[in-house]
Amino acid sequence: MGELKIICEHPESLRNLIEEVVTQKLRSLEDGIHRTQERLKEFETKYQLSTEEFLRRFENDELQHRLDMEFDEWIGEYRMLKRLKQKADKLRGIEFVN
Repeated sequence: MGELKIICEHPESLRNLIEEVVTQKLRSLEDGIHRTQERLKEFETKYQLSTEEFLRRFENDELQHRLDMEFDEWIGEYRMLKRLKQKADKLRGIEFVN
C-alpha cells in the first residue's frame, strides 16, 4: 500500500477537509452505483435475462441486435457500474492515520 505525507501549518484542518471530500465523493459514487443497478434491473426485467446471461449471449451472437440501441445502453450501464465500483473501492481503501 502506498503512503502519502502532507506537511502544512494546520494538519487537522487539512485532514478534516480531505476526509470530507473523500466521504462526499464516495457517497456520490454509491448513489451512481445504486442508479446504475436500478437501470440494469429495468433491462433484466424487460428482457427476462440477468445482465451476466445477456452479456454471455450477446458476446456469442445469440441475440439479434436491436436497432433501438437498448442493447448498447445495457452494455454501457454494465460497464459504468464496473467503473463506479472500482472508483468506490479505491476510496474505501484510503486509511487516515495519525
